[in-house]
Amino acid sequence: MTSSLSPVVRNHLSALRILLVLTAITGVLYPLAVTGVAQGAFPYQANGSRITRHGTTMGSTLIGQNFTLPEDRRRNSGRAPGPDPAWFQPRPSTGGYDPLASGASNLGPNNPVLVRTIEARRAAVARFDGVDPRDVPADAVTASGSGLDPHISAAYAHEQVNRVARARGLRPATVRALVTAHLQGRVLGFLGERRVNVVQLNAALANHR
Repeated sequence: MTSSLSPVVRNHLSALRILLVLTAITGVLYPLAVTGVAQGAFPYQANGSRITRHGTTMGSTLIGQNFTLPEDRRRNSGRAPGPDPAWFQPRPSTGGYDPLASGASNLGPNNPVLVRTIEARRAAVARFDGVDPRDVPADAVTASGSGLDPHISAAYAHEQVNRVARARGLRPATVRALVTAHLQGRVLGFLGERRVNVVQLNAALANHR
């Protein structure tokens, strides 16, 4: 029996059926399958690699964050807003570690604004950590390409040990042991340098007794 529908209508109906089938496969079944596999095999990574303490999410191992003085401590000590000496500090972030503002400053290495900014940061870090400005590592004064990197160099982590220990009333050897325990090797054994995830390190510091 010959269809009474015109070829144009039949083609549109065929296209609609294909659209519905592909929508069901790629828009429903495939995402559900991937989500199920991820939740079953890699639940920690699938849920954002979150760090929790007493049931409260402190952050993610994938995204750095600022560790600044709480408002009550600033008010009681008379300090201006700034980094908290009781925590290991991350490298600078152009967007303040806001995931929606990921990116670098796009200033060239010889840009006078960037040069002045780096020198100001170097002086501030040296004063904050009580070290010579010449000993301040490069990553302490420069942001990562994404502005979200939670890692710092082993050198910058060790530079902060004495200041953190003093602020917390701990022995420097105790704090240094925490840094050593959180040192991560080079990627694939030869890419990059040894590094420390500041968020994980501070989470361990918060749990330390």
